[in-house]
Amino acid sequence: MSAQQPVAPPRPVEAPVAPGRGSRAPLYWGLLVAVVFALLPLPLSSYQMSLATEILIFALLAMSIDMLAGYAGLVSLGHGAIFGTATYVVLYWTTVVGGSPWIGVALGIVAATALSVVFALFATRVTGVYFLLLTLALGMIVWGVCLRWTSVTGGENGIRGGGRPEVIADPIVFYYVILAIVAVLTLLVWRFIKSPFGLSLSGIRDSASRMRSLGYNVPLHVFLAFTVSGFVAGIAGACYALFNNFVSPSTVQLSQSVEGLLMAIIGGIGTLVGSFIGAAVIIVLENVVSEYTARWPMVLGGMFVVTMIVAPEGILGAVRKLFRRVRKG
Repeated sequence: MSAQQPVAPPRPVEAPVAPGRGSRAPLYWGLLVAVVFALLPLPLSSYQMSLATEILIFALLAMSIDMLAGYAGLVSLGHGAIFGTATYVVLYWTTVVGGSPWIGVALGIVAATALSVVFALFATRVTGVYFLLLTLALGMIVWGVCLRWTSVTGGENGIRGGGRPEVIADPIVFYYVILAIVAVLTLLVWRFIKSPFGLSLSGIRDSASRMRSLGYNVPLHVFLAFTVSGFVAGIAGACYALFNNFVSPSTVQLSQSVEGLLMAIIGGIGTLVGSFIGAAVIIVLENVVSEYTARWPMVLGGMFVVTMIVAPEGILGAVRKLFRRVRKG
């Protein structure tokens, strides 16, 4: 009679990893960027301070686009119009109406969010390249309204504000206020995309039909994601109104959306932190190269082409790949 074979003990069941706890790398990158921007005012001149403030504001715009493009797989060319709408409302309220700038900021964010809701109602009906073309068309409508409704928008002359409130008139104070707003929003957006809802957006990006078969309401998810990203773009537009004190149809035109998308792509799509890198690269190049040649858009376009060939995953993705190679080596 053969001896009874010992029974192997059952393998312990691994606990599921909570969303956002699988990797600490994004947190480390975010802390590094926060420290760099917090220390920037120390060695910078007033002109360089204004560039740093502009980088923070446009990083928010790029981040709002990255929320859709990087995590839901939906590329929008209408976020520049949402961004500029908030700027228009803030400056119209403070300059034409003569109201409080703080109420104007709130009204600008509400107007941008409401516009993103309208955009989302149309955008949820299409996917792929049709989503891109539809947001492009909606953005062009907003640009046409801003150009032709001269009694409200000032037409090609735009609207010029009367300056920032006295509390934030100092450039350094204003910079740190914008930095605090951007830091809080970045943390909230990061938690949003790492939440179960954000993970479902990644599933929709990979296969919308599969998520639909699993019982997910795909149009509702896209609608909410578009609205939240429009809210972030609206905050960026309201901050830009306080920063620039001027708005014109060029603020809502297609190039604004394209520039925000390029910032997200160059920095690293689907990373959030890459929005800051892309915004810094493009804004610094615009201001430095334009001092030497009027054809700086050609230089910017050439840099984008080279980035897509050499590092299609963006600057941050290329750095991550380099770190992985060093570890393996």
